[in-house]
Amino acid sequence: MNFYTNSDPVLVRLRMQVCSVCCILLVIFQFQPSSAHNDFYTSIGQMTDLVYTEKDLVSSLKDYIQAEESKLEQVKRWVEMLDSLTSTAMQDPEGFLGHPVNAFKLMKRLNTEWGNVESLVLKDTSNEFISNLTVQRQYFPRDEDQIGAAKALLRLQDTYKLDSNTISTGDLPGVRYKNPMTVEDCFELGKVAYTESDYYHTQLWMSQALRQLEDGEESSINKATILDYLSYSLYQQGQVQRALDYTKQLLQLEPDHQRAKGNVNYFEQQLEKQRTESAAQEGTKQEEEMDPVPERNKYEQLCRGEGIKMTPRRWSRLFCRYHHNNNPFFLLGPMKQEDEWDRPYIVRYHNIISHDEIEKVKELAKPRLRRATISNPITGILETAHYRISKRRATVHDPQTGQLTTAQYRVSKSAWLTEYEHPVVKTLNERIEAMTGLEMDTAEELQVANYGVGGQYEPHFDFGRKDEPDAFKELGTGNRIATWLFYMSDVAAGGATVFTDVGAAVWPKKGTAVFWYNLFPSGEGDYSTRHAACPVLVGNKWVSNKWIHERGQEFRRPCTLGEVDR
Repeated sequence: MNFYTNSDPVLVRLRMQVCSVCCILLVIFQFQPSSAHNDFYTSIGQMTDLVYTEKDLVSSLKDYIQAEESKLEQVKRWVEMLDSLTSTAMQDPEGFLGHPVNAFKLMKRLNTEWGNVESLVLKDTSNEFISNLTVQRQYFPRDEDQIGAAKALLRLQDTYKLDSNTISTGDLPGVRYKNPMTVEDCFELGKVAYTESDYYHTQLWMSQALRQLEDGEESSINKATILDYLSYSLYQQGQVQRALDYTKQLLQLEPDHQRAKGNVNYFEQQLEKQRTESAAQEGTKQEEEMDPVPERNKYEQLCRGEGIKMTPRRWSRLFCRYHHNNNPFFLLGPMKQEDEWDRPYIVRYHNIISHDEIEKVKELAKPRLRRATISNPITGILETAHYRISKRRATVHDPQTGQLTTAQYRVSKSAWLTEYEHPVVKTLNERIEAMTGLEMDTAEELQVANYGVGGQYEPHFDFGRKDEPDAFKELGTGNRIATWLFYMSDVAAGGATVFTDVGAAVWPKKGTAVFWYNLFPSGEGDYSTRHAACPVLVGNKWVSNKWIHERGQEFRRPCTLGEVDR
């Protein structure tokens, strides 16, 4: 459609000049380095900036529509949809992004759909909007963020045993901002699972996309494409008959689909072969596909509040008390201390950090949040949380090519605060020392962490084991004798700290802190302290922790002769 009906040569030249300026600006910004990108999906706190960015873009686009309304009706429908969404998000950005579906859709919009809008607008002259959008895009999420948010949804689905329809409708526990998923959203999740060779989740989400499409939802994704992915994912799981049925449905829609024709013949041959196989061979195959990592099952059970190993008799021996640790400052105002677990001994302190202190710590940490680090078991050096790599397999002509994929070990961002930066950090360090009786001069700095979409930290030890002789060598303060963990936010669902070896679970509660010893008084590691941070299902999890080291504790916590004496 040609929107320009005015043939005035002056206006024509003016339009050409504006187009030239737009093209120059676009080229300039396209080649600017995108150093601002920093894994948005790993921190809900930093993702809130994207809500403001998107709101700014919506406002800019609304101004453009007012000037070009007769020409850009399609763009106007887009912005009206986003205007309502961003207005809701602006009321409480962290709460809004606490819903993993909202976070995933934000990644998807900014990474993919806003680019489509840009292409549409470039068909016309819109200097102000295009300039604004082009400038902002250098700060947008990338494919890594969109894929990371999608993987988080799949991880949450497994950990908390959620069906696809529950996630798609947004009907999660503790939800305040429900936002349903479209056919395109479900299809995108299925594709992410597919590239990970995760055919189980590919099947779940392609099936969900198909259901919503057959229920009458309008979509740009056609049914044949969904059936193609669905049949292949079923085949990879050994469900050859169902794969064949879906492939035949595909051929009914597209009789000339060459890959489907070949797969029908192949699947029929496989079915014939299966009929001749013995029951013993099928049993062997089932044994090979069993989960080889039982700890993962324990971890997920504890995250759901299942499998907690505390008998009523043991529970009756846990108490609450007022605690001052003979510190003069707390004699008149002791802290509330609660026993959370007996072995290992875990205690919780209530009202140990105030709301104002929490906000100041978050304010100091947020600009410096970086991808979380872990201790390298070989070198002892802290480094960015690593990935596990696996390789896909394919035996029949599939819709896409195979790739190396990665699995998340720790999904969060952290920042380190010294007591010289602000009095509140020094106050918190002094409070930890008063409550524990341990020396803080040799402890690590206060680490502040914010968990992202489906944020987690898989089972690990805080201390260095015997097979890690160089653990924390660069610090020169010995092993980590104890861990102190502040909870700086409530979490609507998920986010527990679980101890997989003993079946313990500690749930976040804003203003509290938990404390446990990683080492016995002899200096030997307490392997029962192996713990993990469960994925955040709904909400925003902020914590800060203090790792306390051995040096300086010689007279505060004397050694014992027995290796495991407590």
